[in-house]
Amino acid sequence: MKNYKIEQVVPHSAPMILLNRLANYTEESACCEVDISPQSPFYNTSLHGVASYIGCEYMAQTIAAYAGALAKDKGNDVQIGFLIGTRKYQTYAPIFEKGQTLKVTVTQLYQEESGLSVFECQIHHDETLLAEAKINVFQPQDPMQFIRES
Repeated sequence: MKNYKIEQVVPHSAPMILLNRLANYTEESACCEVDISPQSPFYNTSLHGVASYIGCEYMAQTIAAYAGALAKDKGNDVQIGFLIGTRKYQTYAPIFEKGQTLKVTVTQLYQEESGLSVFECQIHHDETLLAEAKINVFQPQDPMQFIRES
């Protein structure tokens, strides 16, 4: 595993990079970390944290970091992908609280040659499970053909 900065492996620009670090990755999985603070995107001062529905995007960006790190390992450019949908997104806390460091883990369950993949995702703070889901993503060979204007 190489030590990539999150900006090197996620095809987003500030302020939409929601993750702080790529902690580790393998050929099948990755773990990123998010430090919840008043500087976090989507931080809500009245809640003293980030609404837990943002966890779906934390999961999607961790999948992007996983794909980006593997691409860079092979000498390829980081490519965009598409969040197709989520199944059974379940949260066990209404907010991610100020001061928490979230560990967002993703494990690839399935991948087609077309670029369609399914990941099992979880968000933990310490040993406590805060959210989980299965996320469907699509990373085609030529992503630009899907975003060109007609």
